[in-house]
Amino acid sequence: MSTTILQAKDINKSFKDPVLMPVLHNISFTIEKGEFTSIIGKSGCGKSTLLYILSTMDTDYTGELCIDEELMSSKSEKDLAHIRNEKIGFVFQFHYLLNEFTVLRNVMLPALRLSKYSEAEIEMRAMKWLDNLGIKDLAHKKANHLSGGQKQRVAIARALINDPAIIMGDEPTGNLDKKNSEIVFETFRQLSEEFKQTLLIVTHDNDFAASTRRTIEMEDGRIIRH
Repeated sequence: MSTTILQAKDINKSFKDPVLMPVLHNISFTIEKGEFTSIIGKSGCGKSTLLYILSTMDTDYTGELCIDEELMSSKSEKDLAHIRNEKIGFVFQFHYLLNEFTVLRNVMLPALRLSKYSEAEIEMRAMKWLDNLGIKDLAHKKANHLSGGQKQRVAIARALINDPAIIMGDEPTGNLDKKNSEIVFETFRQLSEEFKQTLLIVTHDNDFAASTRRTIEMEDGRIIRH
């Protein structure tokens, strides 16, 4: 039986600049557990704006958003921050690793913040994910000693540490060359197929999108294909 991880229903968003300018129009779709979905569309079509709403970082919209079958619009900012840390793993175009820390410590940080497990257990879980992603040998290196592709795989391990309901990516291969983009894609594919991880990735890379299980295409703030 399928489980709905994310549901967007009639989401609308406008910016005031200085008059009201609609940017998202009646966005509705669902994502089931284990789906590997990409969102594509030309620059300025509303992809990143939509991702900010879906990730609960932007609450200024109309419509309904449910994550893990829980309605987000009734939540306080404190509750939303907790949900983001527990239920959503983020992978951005830039890795945002802390250079003064080791790879292992960078991966552990979101779990230390959540305080669900002891530090020893968090370290064990972090090592497990580094091993699963084939980068266990990097655990004790400082983040600034890694290549761009290695940093992005570490960022993926960090996104996984709290066993999120969904991983959201905003152009995660946008800063990488072709070879490293392919490595990152293969990592996502492995997470989807082997670990049944739910993934929602915004990308301008049509080759990346064509290889995902499902593609949502946007144009002028609307979904034109899903």
